[in-house]
Amino acid sequence: MACTDNVMRALFLLALFCVMHGEKEESKRIDAKASGPGGSFDITKLGASGNGKIDNTKAVQEAWASACGDTGKQTILIPKGDFLVGQLNFTGPCKGDVTIHVDGNLLSTMDLSQYKEHGNWIEILRVDNLVITGKGNLDGLGPAVWSKNSCAKKYDCKILPNSLVMDFVNNGEVSGVTLLNSKFFHMKMYQCKDMLIKDVTVTALGDSPNTDLQGEHHRRDLRLRPRHQHRQPRAVQG
Repeated sequence: MACTDNVMRALFLLALFCVMHGEKEESKRIDAKASGPGGSFDITKLGASGNGKIDNTKAVQEAWASACGDTGKQTILIPKGDFLVGQLNFTGPCKGDVTIHVDGNLLSTMDLSQYKEHGNWIEILRVDNLVITGKGNLDGLGPAVWSKNSCAKKYDCKILPNSLVMDFVNNGEVSGVTLLNSKFFHMKMYQCKDMLIKDVTVTALGDSPNTDLQGEHHRRDLRLRPRHQHRQPRAVQG
């Protein structure tokens, strides 16, 4: 009898833990969403840390899943801070219109093993009415891996991740943000329509490899108004 009681008690505690864990995850999602029509998903309320060291990929992907899955106008907020993330995949179609508002810095992980072969850092696929805006940075942290770029020397090289890639995105906008030190191309678009790129700053060190603003193919109705595109002085080693 005592053994049976212990088993029942253990099963009860396990069931209670599962319920509490599920409620905690749902509570995080609700806390991240503002009240009123549409919603705002602050990645820090989904567990992200802006210390520049912790991997925040899971929190950002959760914010995307929630925003893309809701109707109306949704906003994903990247607040001030340094948010290290790995490969991000923002795939649609979405039920509503999503804005990614970047106030802080998104930092691309320097661990190349976290990227799939020929993978990109931020890849957006089949999303309409997407807006990426703010005064923050998308920092590719390219200097840490540029030495691994052998494409200038051999054809069958390993291609490093592009920073921002948009495929089959319609009626989109990228504005205000800074693209900094991409590992490969800063931005690429494929089969996009009615796109506005305005007031975007692109910056790379003087000794960087070819990190063009855009490697575009088959785009239509593109309006491009960059704010700045320049190279910083070469890094000096002392």
